[in-house]
Parts: sequence; structure tokens; C-alpha cells
Amino acid sequence: MTQSEALNILKTGANVFLTGEPGAGKTYTINAYVSYLLDSGITPAITASTGIAATHIGGMTIHSWSGIGIRTKLDKYDLDKITSSEYIAKRILKTKVLIIDEVSMLSADMLDMIDAVCREVRQNEEAFGGMQVVLVGDFFQLPPIVKNNIVESKQNSLLQKPKNKSSANFAYDASAWERAKPIVCYLTEQHRQDDDNFLSVLSAIRADKVGEEHFDLITRRQIVEDDAPEDVTKLFSHNFDVDRVNTIELEKLQTKKKNFSMHSNGHENIVNSLKKGCLSPEELELRVGAVVMCTKNNQKENYVNGTLGVVVGFDEFSNYPIIETRDSRHITIEPADWVVEENGKIRAEITQIPLRLAWAITVHKSQGMSLDAAVMDLSQVFEYGQGYVALSRVRRLSGLYLLGINDNALKVHPEVLEQDILFKEKSENAVLAFNKISEIGLKKMHDNFVTACGGKVRKEGTESPRSKASWATARMPKIKKVDTKLATLALWNEGKTISQISKIRELAPQTIMGHIEELADADKISLVDIARLVTPKLKKSLPEIHKAFRSVGADKLTPIKEHFKDKYTFDELRIARMLINK
Repeated sequence: MTQSEALNILKTGANVFLTGEPGAGKTYTINAYVSYLLDSGITPAITASTGIAATHIGGMTIHSWSGIGIRTKLDKYDLDKITSSEYIAKRILKTKVLIIDEVSMLSADMLDMIDAVCREVRQNEEAFGGMQVVLVGDFFQLPPIVKNNIVESKQNSLLQKPKNKSSANFAYDASAWERAKPIVCYLTEQHRQDDDNFLSVLSAIRADKVGEEHFDLITRRQIVEDDAPEDVTKLFSHNFDVDRVNTIELEKLQTKKKNFSMHSNGHENIVNSLKKGCLSPEELELRVGAVVMCTKNNQKENYVNGTLGVVVGFDEFSNYPIIETRDSRHITIEPADWVVEENGKIRAEITQIPLRLAWAITVHKSQGMSLDAAVMDLSQVFEYGQGYVALSRVRRLSGLYLLGINDNALKVHPEVLEQDILFKEKSENAVLAFNKISEIGLKKMHDNFVTACGGKVRKEGTESPRSKASWATARMPKIKKVDTKLATLALWNEGKTISQISKIRELAPQTIMGHIEELADADKISLVDIARLVTPKLKKSLPEIHKAFRSVGADKLTPIKEHFKDKYTFDELRIARMLINK
């Protein structure tokens, strides 16, 4: 199925499972659909099964969105507590389209819990309370991590179990999946890797037909660790190796170290379980220059589990670390709590700075990334799909630096192999069925769904420039991923303020400001529009701020902020930087 065909199906409002090989354009297709919805006045809920996956699509975790959080069971008390939250209920009630990315890492039980919350809040027994649900992922990648609940090992009977449920607990085993009856859209185009030999290896893994010629292509890229290139992401299957590399890299820094100790209280066994599940270490050592990853979601500060950054300093008063993220935001990372509640009472909690070192990361954390190059050790792969996920992170064979590989590295789950055949058949049947619908009939289906969602149907000839892009055509060139900034641009073009966009998109104002600056740099927002952000106070101060930029440099905002002794906010400096030399 092409991206265009998948988009046509998505626009009908049908529930969809969007899948395909890494690089087939799943994220691009979803971003194209999100842009179409926003152009029609519909704001979808964009979520993912993990924090780092959420950063790639500009959304939030499905656990946070649904209010389920860290729960692994759902009894009547839990359901009542979640649905009685005005904030959660309002969010679910207003949602017309729910997108869940990296669904392969979501267990069947979790998908059923999300479904139960949606049905209860919306008082609608249809799957997910009647909203359109779009499930995105590739089951050849990492399976869900299923843990026994700390307090109670069995799922409560609120969740109905489907017949013939597999032991693997994949999302497609969920009762919710069965009720939703998603149309399978299996993308077959390839837009990431540009290396035919490498593509043949990845396809052979998916088909369980890896031969000597494929194994030889991979092992030719093997090196010794001392020859590994610097400043290239390192992937390992075990945390032990990740911690070893991170410790070595930390010791190379000559800056002063700061230590942060974890605090805990409550039931000892539950505390120990929390510590084991927490990605932040009990003793966290940081230095300026350290590469780090956030280990917890924080909507207020707009970072999630998986946000990458570099330590650029420590707060003068609190001593908490200040990180610079990849989108140039500066965030002071305050301690966070990991809590286990039962019947409204806290059984145990731990408190730590929600960071960990990240020169090296686990294969699990790499899922969803697209890298030019990576150093990886597949000699201790222990899980189906782990080697495949690691290999498919890089775009070409020349970007692979292999430290080792074992016999299990190129194996995929046998159940997924069978299921994949069914998915392909269903996708082919969907193409045949939709090809029988006339262009007029399909347009009517699209318009009816927009109207049902309370959106605005665009008349012929009034498409926005964005809607005329190549994603609406059947043949598509190689494409860069459309990112979350386009969603901000659509709302900005409607004349909405930073504050209004922040509320609509449920993102921090500083994140929206960052989007605006990047869009202005790309000439997608005019200088006349930027002037909307200039206050009378800032207008008077522009000459002295621009003078400081020219003498100190405009690459970083922190030196300018310190130069003026915090006289101006980061947002004011961003606005001034957008207007410099203009």
C-alpha cells in the first residue's frame, strides 16, 4: 500500500493499523494526516507507547494522556479515580481522533485499559468510546515489556480477555483491538535506507530467510571497540554495557562533578521494585558537558522520558542541573517522585533527579530513532526483534559499526511472522476494496468525517499550500519527516497567540516559541508576523539586545541572559534574535 492510499483510508474516519518496515513512511503518513486534520479544524490526540517515541511525533505518552500512568491493573476504584479527573475527562471527551505510535511496545492489557477509560469517560460502549483510533507500529520490532504488578499480579476482571489470547500479550491480542476492527494499512514503499544490500538484509530478517550472504554483509562491518568513531551513538542490549560506556565518557570531562542521591520511603519490597524499574540511578553523578536523557514525563516543563540533552550548568540556588535540549531549550531539572498507590494511599515512593547519562543507550530506547551512524554490540541480544531494531536504526550499511553479534541477533518472533502474513493479506484486501470506491464517493466519505468531528470542509480550489503537497499524490519522492512545527504553523497562521497555541497543543509556551523561531528561520513566518510578538518594552530594548548579540554571539541565549543579569526572559531574547539584522 502506498502512503497516498493509506491517507485516503485514514481520512474516512475508519480505525486503522498503520504498519510497514522501518523507513516505509509511517511517521510521515501520520504527520500528513495530522496536518490534514488541523487544516480542517480538528486537533487530534497524538500519543505514543514510550516517552522517546512521543518526542519523535510531538506528542505525549498514551499512559499520561489516558490518566493510567504507571498502573498495571485497572479495578473499579482506579477507573473511578481516573474518570473523575476533570482534566483527563475533558481531554478524552474532546478527542475525535486518537493516534497511538509504537503500538508494538504496548501490551494487550494496557490497550484494553486505555479502551476501558475512553468508554467510561465517553459513556459509549463502542471501541475507545467511538473515537477514531489510529494504531501505528511494526510488530517485528521490540515486543511489550510485561511486568507483574508490584501489589497484585493478576489483571482485574474489569478487562475482558479475548479468546485464544497468545502468551506474548501483543497489542493485537487485546479485546479492544478485536472490537475496533482496524483496517490494516501496510506501507510497502521505502524512504529511509538508500542501500540495496542493506535493505536485502533487513527484508531477509523480516521473512526469516537470513542466509550466509546476509550474515556476511553484516559481519564485514565488525570493528574492535577502540576503533569505534567518536561522537556516534552507541547501542547495547544490556544496561550494564550502557553504564560502562557512560562512566568512561563522564570521566573524560574535566569539569567539577555533582552528586545526587535517591531518597525513598515506604514498604521495603515495593521501594526495591520502584528502584529496579526507575531509569535514574540511586547515585547520579553529573558534570557540565555530560550527555543525558530525561527519565520521566513532565508536562509543565515539556520534557518526557527519552528527551536528550547536555548539562550546561547547575542552578545557583538549588544546585539542580540545567540541561540544553536538542531544540536549544534550557530546562532546570528538579527532583521527581515515583510513587505506588493503593486505595488512595501511598505504599512507597522514591525521589531522584529524573536524568541518566546517555552517551550510550539501550536498543529499547533507540526504537523510533533514525541515525546516520551507530556503534552497536549485538553479541548479547536476548530478545526477538532486538537485533532487527538496532540494525534498522541506520540508513545504510556504511553507517553501521558492529562490535559483535550472536546467533539470536537476526531472529524475529515466530508468532509475528505468522501475523505479518495476515496483516499483508488484509492490507491488500483493503486496497482492492477502496479502489472500487469512486473519487467522488471517497471525497464524500472524507467530508462526512470532517463534519462529524465538528471540522470545516474545505471547498474545491481553497486548499492551503500545505495541503497541495506531494503527500496527496500516489507517487511520492524521498521525503523528510514532517515534524510538529507544522501543527504550530497552522494555528499561528490562524492568528492565534503563543498562549492559545500552547493550550490547544498541550505544549509549553517556550516550546511553541522555539517552533516559531525555527519557522521564521526557514522563512515560513514573515517578519511582519514576528512583529506580533514584540511588546512596547521589548521594542525599546531591541537595539541594546542586538548589540549584545553581535558582541557575544547569537548561537546561545544563556550568555546573553547572563550578560543582562536576567533582565530579559529567554522568550524575549528569542524574539530579538529573530529580528536581528532584519
